[in-house]
Amino acid sequence: MQKRFIAVLVLCVLMIGEASARGPWRASEANTRGWQFMTPEERIEHQTRIRGFTTLEECRSYQVSHHQLMEERARQRGMALPSGGQDICEHLKPAKPQP
Repeated sequence: MQKRFIAVLVLCVLMIGEASARGPWRASEANTRGWQFMTPEERIEHQTRIRGFTTLEECRSYQVSHHQLMEERARQRGMALPSGGQDICEHLKPAKPQP
């Protein structure tokens, strides 16, 4: 009985750790276009701004200007800016009505 309790306790701790690891969105090299061209301070500011948007329009406006700036920085260094990736504004799109 005690082994079962310990196993359940360990499982609960692991589940809590996994949930908290997901946490709020974090900017990283894997999900931020132009990460390599940003200073550490810019990365923190970028992450804070992304988390703060409440409308799709303001998010898209920032996203377009950020991408333009990162493209310019890449061009200045003779590098290509990777394309694709995650749409950081997706969560602000209106939900589609259910039929």
